[in-house]
Amino acid sequence: MNADTKPIRLADGDELDAFVADEELALVEFYTNGCAMCAAMEPVLGNVARATDVAVGLVNPGDDVRLVERFEIRSAPTLVLFRDGEVVARKAEGFQGAADVVSFLEANAPGVAVEA
Repeated sequence: MNADTKPIRLADGDELDAFVADEELALVEFYTNGCAMCAAMEPVLGNVARATDVAVGLVNPGDDVRLVERFEIRSAPTLVLFRDGEVVARKAEGFQGAADVVSFLEANAPGVAVEA
């Protein structure tokens, strides 16, 4: 819940694996370049990172195509929630506002700390 907290850009699957291994809870947006909804999600995810205790990362599976099959990415943006390095939930419903993303986190990771 730090004002300086921002989503972390991850270059590839190795960085993604390290990121989710280091965090108890991690939310990762799988995005593509040129996707307007994906670009619109970045400030939303910044707000979510600042308002919760969930680490937020961004990865472009186009930069590491193995991620497409590994995480069954069929549309962008796709949000994937990890707990202790394991996928616990996913949401691929286009643009989501901060309240929707926080609700997704609360529903799938009980006990998420949310700043009032």
